[in-house]
Amino acid sequence: MIIFIDDNKPRWGVEPICRVLPIAPSTYYAAKKRPPSERTLRDEYLKVHIRRVYDANFKVYGADKIWVALNREKIKVARCSVERLMRHMGIQGARRGRKPFTTTPPDDGTARPVDLVQRQFSAPAPNRLWLCDITYVRTWSGMIYVAFVIDCFARMIVGWQASRSPRTDLCLDALEQAIWARKDEGLDDLIHHSDRGSQGGFNWLSQHLDSRSRERLRKSPQGGQRRPRPV
Repeated sequence: MIIFIDDNKPRWGVEPICRVLPIAPSTYYAAKKRPPSERTLRDEYLKVHIRRVYDANFKVYGADKIWVALNREKIKVARCSVERLMRHMGIQGARRGRKPFTTTPPDDGTARPVDLVQRQFSAPAPNRLWLCDITYVRTWSGMIYVAFVIDCFARMIVGWQASRSPRTDLCLDALEQAIWARKDEGLDDLIHHSDRGSQGGFNWLSQHLDSRSRERLRKSPQGGQRRPRPV
């Protein structure tokens, strides 16, 4: 509140501000005359040394390393105090960070089919709209990638496939399994939708169940039922 009055008194004056705020002018003037507390003085002392250590180490040290460095110099301070003062000073250590793990690295230069769905994920009947995606699961033996196809009408998984690598055929296997499972139900009005192509070469059929996918299904073993690869 004292800081607020200091910031605004050139424009409004102390007494008008105090009439609005729940503080008496005498309280404000007493606070301005009061000498700084021991904590305030120590904070100012620590800020000097925190800045010195921070600048001496190329501005990459965080609260942990600055805390260790100060205590090594016999400057007793708690880690939480270092963190609080660094936040107040607006400085922080360098963060290595981890590159986000994604199954589809973005490629803005790749041509993509026209979006026929426009985020309207509903269908009036079965086999009108299928949605495909690929995800991963961490296991003790490594990453397992799973592709699945969902019928938007019933929210039912109609095809899926798992693999140790995010290969393009993983998504195609899931789609062909779904086509084989629904081959007797009529797929002429089907729209197949995936997010940005789902693994590279899958892009060519990400919106339509067109002649290319039908031809691939016809030529595949067992009339479209591909033999699952071992996980």
